[in-house]
Amino acid sequence: MKALVLAAGEGTRLRPLTSNIPKPLLLVAGRPFMSHVLDALSSQGIKDVTILVGWKANKIKEHYGDGSSMGMHISYLEQKERKGTAHAIGMAEGVMDEPFVCVNGDVVLFESDLRRVLERYQKDRCTIMGAVQVPDPHRFGVIEERDGFLRRIHEKPKNPPTNLINAGLFVFRPDIFEWIRTTPVSQRGEYEITDTLNNLASQDRVAVQPMQEDWIDVGMPWDLLRANELLMARLERRIEGTVEDGATLLGPVVVERGARVRSGAYIEGPVHISSGCDIGPNCYIRPSTCFGPGVRVGASVEVKNSIVMSKSHIPHHNYVGDSLIGERCNLGAGTKIANLRFDDRSVKVVHQGELVDSGRRKLGAIMGDDVKTGINAMIDAGTVIFEGSVIGPGASARGSIGPGSKIL
Repeated sequence: MKALVLAAGEGTRLRPLTSNIPKPLLLVAGRPFMSHVLDALSSQGIKDVTILVGWKANKIKEHYGDGSSMGMHISYLEQKERKGTAHAIGMAEGVMDEPFVCVNGDVVLFESDLRRVLERYQKDRCTIMGAVQVPDPHRFGVIEERDGFLRRIHEKPKNPPTNLINAGLFVFRPDIFEWIRTTPVSQRGEYEITDTLNNLASQDRVAVQPMQEDWIDVGMPWDLLRANELLMARLERRIEGTVEDGATLLGPVVVERGARVRSGAYIEGPVHISSGCDIGPNCYIRPSTCFGPGVRVGASVEVKNSIVMSKSHIPHHNYVGDSLIGERCNLGAGTKIANLRFDDRSVKVVHQGELVDSGRRKLGAIMGDDVKTGINAMIDAGTVIFEGSVIGPGASARGSIGPGSKIL
């Protein structure tokens, strides 16, 4: 069986993290996000994969190439105009000439759920839709089903009839392209796969397969932290780099070849330390922390439950908790990032001009690429700092700070 991975979106809701990098290449649990999706496909024997690309397509192509480094065969389709999910899937007509898996490139996909979906296809030999229960279904395609088969999907309804949503995982037969060709443009001006499936369900069977593992759609920046936590929970200890005497590594810690952990570092897994990192001496790294290639963490630094992307430096007397730090950032000595409100309520974030509840009790900074802070800078919980900004010595940052800003 082949697979189609949908990865053409611009990821605008994830900015500033996606200002310079496509969403599928964002670092999660030590690897680009889409690598975890490809691993799940490969685990079920699906080695022939087509990736639908769009935003910054060349970066994805350069990273994965022909897939041979992963033992897969990867080819690409490019969606230059984003006209909806049905349009995206329809681009694979002529390429997918047999039953195929279709998965969104921005969902956490576990091997066990994929296996259940494939087993359901072998049983019913019809279109299979993965489904999951969520507490806030109004943001998704909400499913009404009967006896395990689709009755109707409601796209982002104000009053959801159920809590069961489309999980972004399907098995389609090649005749899906005929149905897509008859799908009309929606009120939003797009070709919606929900409309296609509703038409299909009225004349044929669309099976609804519940997913049993934790599931998350990475739509907001803080969703990356949850995805990181889920994937890091499965981390297995692997020490390939240099660990000096006097360093303490507890539990599932990965130290890749070419990384160095200096004496006095105290690391509680799960933690992933990528190649080229230099960690310590005398620092404290707490669980669910992931360092990209070439990250530097120095003395008297504490990092907890955070993703720090490649070549960023957290070198002296810093605290970073529950944060997303972009590439090539540098925190001045004494810079602290708060991650908790005084009233202990969930942290709110200014997102695309609106104040949004993250739903997280603890959330630090969301920092784009090439941000620099001076000594003793203070960053409030839930602060968004866009790429290229400077937070000066002793300055206090909060809210949303635009690209190239200077807070002095």
